[in-house]
Amino acid sequence: MKRNHQNEIQASAANLAEDAQELLAATANVAETKVIEARKRLAAALERGKEAWGQAQDYAVAQAKAADEVIRDHPYQSIGIAFGVGALLGLLMSRRSS
Repeated sequence: MKRNHQNEIQASAANLAEDAQELLAATANVAETKVIEARKRLAAALERGKEAWGQAQDYAVAQAKAADEVIRDHPYQSIGIAFGVGALLGLLMSRRSS
């Protein structure tokens, strides 16, 4: 499920960037000052979006590596916590269906 949402987000971001680039190309010959300013703002927003996306990916990878390291350093505690959270969720869900 997580992978599916990630793929949807990546596809949406790619479509948005593609549409924005097509808009920039379509308005390349228009010389009105408002259009020129809009094109500059759109190009800057695209660059900021690409940069933010790259930073988000880098952050996610770093956090996943940190979590992996903690789990490898403390395997029994991790198993105990996972068991406790699962038992708590199971208890809450069973009460909800009653």
